[in-house]
Amino acid sequence: MNADPSSSRRLTFKEILSQNNVTLYGMFFGIIAYAFHYYDNPYLATTLSAVSIALLSMTVAEVAEVLAERLDEPYGSFVLTFSAVIVEIILLYMVLMNAQHDARALDTVKGGIISAVIVDMNVLLGLAVFIGGLAFKEQEHNENTSSTYTTILLVASSALLVPSIMHFTAQTGQDLVLASNIIGFVLFCFYIVIFIFQTKTHSHFFKATARSRIFRYKRRLAEGEESEEEEPVSFERLSTANNFLIIFSLIAVIGVIAEIFADEGMSLVQAYDFPVGLAGLIIAIISVAPEIMTAISAAKNDQIQRVINIAMGASTVSIMLTVPILLALSYSTAHPLTLDFNTLQVGALILTIMLAWKTTDDGETNYFEGTSHLFFFICYAIIAAFY
Repeated sequence: MNADPSSSRRLTFKEILSQNNVTLYGMFFGIIAYAFHYYDNPYLATTLSAVSIALLSMTVAEVAEVLAERLDEPYGSFVLTFSAVIVEIILLYMVLMNAQHDARALDTVKGGIISAVIVDMNVLLGLAVFIGGLAFKEQEHNENTSSTYTTILLVASSALLVPSIMHFTAQTGQDLVLASNIIGFVLFCFYIVIFIFQTKTHSHFFKATARSRIFRYKRRLAEGEESEEEEPVSFERLSTANNFLIIFSLIAVIGVIAEIFADEGMSLVQAYDFPVGLAGLIIAIISVAPEIMTAISAAKNDQIQRVINIAMGASTVSIMLTVPILLALSYSTAHPLTLDFNTLQVGALILTIMLAWKTTDDGETNYFEGTSHLFFFICYAIIAAFY
């Protein structure tokens, strides 16, 4: 773990805000969204709350990036993925709270769970690999990282098939609820094993290899790049404890705004018979947007290992932790969540994992592989809109 920077003067919270207009805009749009919510304008309330959540989440991602730089892998990527997944859980839980008024909320939550993985593995990974491929032609990462993650995700998606198959074989509702809870518990236990594997016994699987580091170094020498020491700015001058405090505070604010987004958004879904699959996809894009910006920045800096860790790590956490947590939280409503996903969702999830396995298994990426993920996502989004 790296020490906090102490050579530069640390900024006050007031100075931090003055240098981060994104945060101020996020707060502003959140306040305006609340005003429209109060005056019963669902269109502007939903739109502005979504913008506010996205902007504040970008600040969360920026602070998380600072913390990630102070931690060794895979801990650095953990901070980035967990900060985004927390926002995802908050958004989906707020939608889940509307299940007592609209049964379609449950389907929206299910769509959001699957869509989060599909957006992570296709939009985030696809855009970052595409942009990195254009900038550097080829980029190298630790092939053990992608191999391990795709294995984990394939097992997890297979586990989600169990309640789905039970749904199509006309099992009783109680059996479906019980099977979903058991699968959720199994996924959580599996994640504990994965966490130990990542942080203790095989942490080298999730770090850049010596070969990929030398590959980057030689290319920079060939291009005549010189590394320059940059003056720490903004959140970099705050201590680690203060940065964690900022993240938790922003997540609390996002939680309040997410309630407005869920309430007003579900009323629009119900009023206009909006496809729940597309609604879940929109929620996923909002929650993953900050990670996408972070991954693109990493790819442009030739840090494709960070991109792989973020995309696949976030997908793993989305299934292994989001599912058990939402299953537990659903008991605070009158409608327990079940894991009976439809055929489109399960099929798209498995195909996404297979595509990621094929595009990353050799430890090298290029723009064509990024393009493949993006086109796959476009096809999924079109089907989701009409399914």
